[in-house]
Amino acid sequence: MTVYKFTCIICPLSCDIEVKVENGEIKEIKGYTCPRGKEWAIEEITNPKRVVMSVIKVKNGNMPTVSVKTTKPIPKTKIPELMKLLAEIEVEAPIRVGQIILENPLGLDTKIVATREVEKA
Repeated sequence: MTVYKFTCIICPLSCDIEVKVENGEIKEIKGYTCPRGKEWAIEEITNPKRVVMSVIKVKNGNMPTVSVKTTKPIPKTKIPELMKLLAEIEVEAPIRVGQIILENPLGLDTKIVATREVEKA
């Protein structure tokens, strides 16, 4: 049996959650205070997801890159592939905060949006 220990990030209580897994099946979850914490722990074991933040190149801008992020968490297993894709992208200045750079990259249900302004050089 494998025991995973997490500090829940869903609410300010920061519960210490313990999940026991045997043969790929969750056998026990304890330490959570709310149902959302339990759901988060299950997802963290079965399909962990993260919001991805990175930078992409900017052409003709007053800065060489613009910071971007996903609008929704994506599966952790897809992060390396997404980072490779983002490294290949170059956008034209000007860029505005919230501007959509990519929709549904890699077929994921998210968008890549700018998180910083970049003016034309």
